[in-house]
Amino acid sequence: MRHVDFSPLYRSTVGFDKLLTMLDSLAQPDQTQSYPPYNIERTGETTYRITMAVAGFEESEISIEAREHALTVKGEKAEDNTVDGTEYLYRGIAKRAFERRFQLADHVEVTGATLRNGLLHVDLVREIPEAMKPRRIAISSEAGNEPRQIEATKA
Repeated sequence: MRHVDFSPLYRSTVGFDKLLTMLDSLAQPDQTQSYPPYNIERTGETTYRITMAVAGFEESEISIEAREHALTVKGEKAEDNTVDGTEYLYRGIAKRAFERRFQLADHVEVTGATLRNGLLHVDLVREIPEAMKPRRIAISSEAGNEPRQIEATKA
């Protein structure tokens, strides 16, 4: 895949730098992540949930950080200090650290997170401020029905 250079557009546009940066980051195939797998669900009209499969991780090994328009989930596995002489023939349960980032839309806030049965659930809500919600404007009729004269005086 070819690399697209957006630098000429940076010179001729104002306010679209975030959009161009996002497009540029999508074009780079080396940043694709596959671990851990996740789902994004819409649970209500303004509520969402991100579910991540983090089998083998405990609550103390996972950190969630929401900053500006990004949600970052990090997992760092603690060292396995068991010295019981166990010899693994095959290790399929991942013990590697991960960092998964999600871009959040405007006015989306993280409300909570739970870890249950190896699944991490991060709940989100989109709350639009009152000033940005559409509002109804009442139409009023004028009190008098006689025509109004605008420029000339009556003769």
